Amino acid sequence: MHVSVILAHGALGVWDEVIFLSVAAIFLIMMGISWIRSRSAPLDETENHELPPDAYEKDRFRLD
Repeated sequence: MHVSVILAHGALGVWDEVIFLSVAAIFLIMMGISWIRSRSAPLDETENHELPPDAYEKDRFRLD
């Protein structure tokens, strides 16, 4: 008895599954690399940008 994996079915026969699984594997590898790189990236240290007190006008309000 021949058991075949049916993930994609088309004119290419078995090669449909090979192409489908290779694209899925490439996607998962790229996502894994992206995740690992993002975990080891340094955090962005944003500086506290304060406007001088005379910069506040009647149409500008300080957001706390």
